[in-house]
Amino acid sequence: MDSGKVMHRRKPDIPVIRPRISDENHHVQQVSAKSLELSKVIRLLEDPLTANLKERHLFVLKKLLKRSQIGFLLKELTCIAKILDICAEKVNNHPEYVPILCEALQICRLPFLKEKTSDELHYAQDVTEFLSHMGCLMRVSDADVRQQIVESVKSFYSCVAPKQLLDGLQPTSPGYRLQLLERSDLAQTLLLSMAALENQPSIKLQLLQTLQILSSSSDMNCVLMLNARGAETICLHMNEPDPSGQVLLRSSEILWNLLERGCKAEVMAQLSNVECVTSLKEAFFNQLNGCQQSDLRLANDLLVITTLIAENPNSLLIESSFAKQLVVLVTLPDVKGHNPLARNFSNEELKMKKLLLNLLVLLSKDVAALQLYKEEKVMGALLILTKPPAASSERRSGSRHWSSVQQEELQLQALATLATVAPLMLEDFMSCQGNSFLLLLLDWCIKQDAHFAHSVHAVGGRGSKKAQLQLCVRVMRSVTSSGEDSVCQSLCEQGIISQLLVILMQMEASPDDEDAVALEIKSDIQLILSVLCESDMHRKELFGSEGVEMAVHFLRKGSNKFYSGLGHNKLILSTVDCVWSCIVGCYTTEDYFLAKEGAFLLLDLLSSSPRCVHYNILATLLELCDNTNTVSHILSWRDDGGRTAPSLLLQLWRDEEEELMVSRNQHGGIADPQRPIFSLHRQDDTQLSFPTNVPSVAVLELSENLRSKIYSIFCKLGFQELPGLSTKHYVTLSIVRRYLDFKVGEVWEEINRELSLDGVRPITPDEEALSVICKIAEDTARRVTAEQNSILERQEKEDIGEEELMYTEIKSHWKQQELRAKSWENYLSKTSNYEILKEVKAQREKYIESSRPKPKHEDPAVHPTEHFIGQVVSVESTDAPGPAGVKLTLARAAIKTAGQDVDGPTTQDREYFSTVSVKD
Repeated sequence: MDSGKVMHRRKPDIPVIRPRISDENHHVQQVSAKSLELSKVIRLLEDPLTANLKERHLFVLKKLLKRSQIGFLLKELTCIAKILDICAEKVNNHPEYVPILCEALQICRLPFLKEKTSDELHYAQDVTEFLSHMGCLMRVSDADVRQQIVESVKSFYSCVAPKQLLDGLQPTSPGYRLQLLERSDLAQTLLLSMAALENQPSIKLQLLQTLQILSSSSDMNCVLMLNARGAETICLHMNEPDPSGQVLLRSSEILWNLLERGCKAEVMAQLSNVECVTSLKEAFFNQLNGCQQSDLRLANDLLVITTLIAENPNSLLIESSFAKQLVVLVTLPDVKGHNPLARNFSNEELKMKKLLLNLLVLLSKDVAALQLYKEEKVMGALLILTKPPAASSERRSGSRHWSSVQQEELQLQALATLATVAPLMLEDFMSCQGNSFLLLLLDWCIKQDAHFAHSVHAVGGRGSKKAQLQLCVRVMRSVTSSGEDSVCQSLCEQGIISQLLVILMQMEASPDDEDAVALEIKSDIQLILSVLCESDMHRKELFGSEGVEMAVHFLRKGSNKFYSGLGHNKLILSTVDCVWSCIVGCYTTEDYFLAKEGAFLLLDLLSSSPRCVHYNILATLLELCDNTNTVSHILSWRDDGGRTAPSLLLQLWRDEEEELMVSRNQHGGIADPQRPIFSLHRQDDTQLSFPTNVPSVAVLELSENLRSKIYSIFCKLGFQELPGLSTKHYVTLSIVRRYLDFKVGEVWEEINRELSLDGVRPITPDEEALSVICKIAEDTARRVTAEQNSILERQEKEDIGEEELMYTEIKSHWKQQELRAKSWENYLSKTSNYEILKEVKAQREKYIESSRPKPKHEDPAVHPTEHFIGQVVSVESTDAPGPAGVKLTLARAAIKTAGQDVDGPTTQDREYFSTVSVKD
């Protein structure tokens, strides 16, 4: 069949497009003549009658591509993808189609074209499918096609200027194709094509570059690649023969992108199998044997990836012997094979050494790794690295050595590693004289010499030895916290207690020593002292007065900076713990602590600190109450507002019950006698049955809240004649006094409830006993309720009496004000009105006249009344002291009345009184 017949046959077959109303065929109505031509091309390629017309196919395809030199239209992409797919199928038998594919892929580098703005949204799905079909073309084995695909995808991320466009056409926005690429399968398809490129290393390298771009530009691309097990695929192919030496570098970059932008856990899971670990091991040691710094840098990158794999508990680093080889590198003073003529180690070698030390920490979670550490004597190597820096003269001449900065960084890294590894290998730590190393380092840290810290890792201590001191103390805390008596005894025999106290007070004396690092050192030292002295009376005596002074000093600082964020909260907790462990229990230190007002300071801290500290403080006070002198100190305490210790404890009780949502009435009394101390937080646990070896909720609650501690302290203080309590406090005190009875009843009620849940019926006597016990607890609660009501009634009567007295005083006050006002009004009226003034004067004269005695008729027989006035005649002095020694002689003279004749003779002569003293 020739081409003329074909054209003659197809001419009458041109369909007539008519408009349709259906929305389903709306897209078909908008098909242009160009689209119709693409459908004819597809028919030409697929029709069995024309499928073998290769020359005709090439002619039509070239014509089509020539017409599309400025770019493909969005609405044509579906047909273009179909045409490219057909050509890809024909390439295997007809290589003549390869140039067609290559030219079409070159056109794909140009932006897609749109006729309307809405085309981007309307044809989004078509673009996504087209990009997926582009990736599928990697199945074509021809190198040129694959290279064009890779180059086209890379061009998506570069600004390719569109060619001169026809009228009515516009290029799509720059990010449009990239957004749709994330929704396609292109990244997955390109990744899976890695396996088909073993014989095409140049294409493989370009593909890796493309995958690197895809993974670095989009999180979604990383997710798609990981869904296709991209991390595992890249890792397994990175050791294949590579003349360029770039495959491993590109592969590591892709793995880093997947770690940073993808799911880290998924990457680690894919790399944790034996094949990937073996591949990493091979790549690492191949780079380690190189002579260039770039080889070491790439080896460090692979070591970081290996470190991340070590975080996965299912990693097979030990089983693959990779871990053993890395541990051997830790113990070596030098990394083999790197420029033996160099005088100092490079920064890349330092980085590798630090990465290996960090790897020890991660691998230490595996018991098999600890056995590996013992075999390779890792502990000794770590302790040697922690030694203070040696002087320049002590270094061997002609040998490579670490610089002072590098040595300091290794020292800090080794100390940080020891803090984790040493508690897990205490036997090796003691056999290597680990305590002696630490004490020597501690002495070096507190010496005042010319050492200057250069390490960038010396956070908070740059320019001093504070970073070394911080890590040294941290290592001590970790080894002592294990509770191994041999370690603690060795430290105490070497005088660690007094040494730590001296360091602590020296740091406290420094005015500028108040940063986060210093606070951590102080709290760690206090924790070490607590562990050392907690269970040994002799060590508490060694703690002695110096330790008490230290604890009192830190207690006086209070809790004002608790939420500063620097670590004052930890320091407060460690101080209280130090009091509990190092002071309480030894009467000598207890008495000295009380003499230094330690109990007052604890109560001050209790009243001002947050709720999270109250449990420790109350526990310490309770233990301290075993000393008979403590009770008087507690009862005599007052805060700044005059509040007493019993008042403070009862307020804490009320706050605790409010936090636990215990049912109480408005006065703080018992609201439910059947559940007097029941917490609503435990309501869901009432329907559970616990095993016999597990404590019940009612018992566990004793150690979870403050009520048991407050009750125990009141048992030491007593419940009578407590100072500073109000009616509200007495209501709460009545509950506190019966707390143990309520708790016992609650436990028996819980036992009865669990028996019921388990379907167990006690025997009749036991059932009756349970019923009686529960009844007794309820009766106790009702008696306490009655007592609380009595307290409230008595208080109400007192309030009423005080209220009446207050009203009486108010009435008297107002009466006085009324009288004062009336008196003032009268005064004003007298001074401002003359008539009223005359009237008042007349009334006053009348009143005076009426008050005078009326004259009586004189009787001659009656002696007239005489009045006398005294007169001093003489004064004599005696030997008696004071006024008693003065004697006066008085005379009296008669005074005639108004009716008596003045000129008449007197009826009585002058009469002298007897001489009397002033005392009489």
